[in-house]
Amino acid sequence: MKTVLITGCSSGFGLETARLFLDKGWQVVATMRNPQEGILPASDNLRLLPLDVTDAESIAHAVEETGPVDALVNNAGIGLMGPLEAVPMATIREVFETNTFGTMALTQALLPMFRQQGSGTIVNVTSSVTLKTLPLLSVYSASKAAVETFSACLALELEPFGIGVKLVLPGRSATRFSENARSRMASTPPEAYAGFMQQVFAGMSGSDQPTTATDVAGAVFRAVTDPACPFRIPAGADAVEWFEEAA
Repeated sequence: MKTVLITGCSSGFGLETARLFLDKGWQVVATMRNPQEGILPASDNLRLLPLDVTDAESIAHAVEETGPVDALVNNAGIGLMGPLEAVPMATIREVFETNTFGTMALTQALLPMFRQQGSGTIVNVTSSVTLKTLPLLSVYSASKAAVETFSACLALELEPFGIGVKLVLPGRSATRFSENARSRMASTPPEAYAGFMQQVFAGMSGSDQPTTATDVAGAVFRAVTDPACPFRIPAGADAVEWFEEAA
């Protein structure tokens, strides 16, 4: 039986991805900062582990507790919306620590194991905003774009060892991203941005939400199990549309 380690399983994409892998008969190590009993169906194939990808000791403990795995899904991430002018540097660093450096750190911690066993798949969940530039998402988009370039280079670096690297690019979804992203804006934006921000937020709240957590979970499962799938996999109707436009 194969084992997958998934980060950010407390809600949204990570939670649904853990459910899907369990349904498919995998052993699942579902990690989150504060494990919550009962959010996933009881199973002998499920382990819940605490993991903060921004903390080196937490990463080391989780890797030791998990043992050998066949796949790593770097899904944990935080959002941020708002004009750059109003974002404190501490908040920018917080976003990069989780979205970018956290992904790098956990991947780095598991690479010796993957290399020694001569196999493994790493799936990094980024975002369709790397395909289409959008206002008020400069910091978040940059953190995800960095992961994309990192992943492309890493795929070449690890190919000789039989280790695969894939990207899943979710579209806009009905998860808690927008709420959490806006709540991270600690400072009041300059008045000059007020009207523009209202227009952007109104457009987001009034539009369809074409990407579901099920879409993303399915794309992640394909990335892990289908050797013939492409390096980049868009997840959700809007992501597919943007992906085709960018091609």
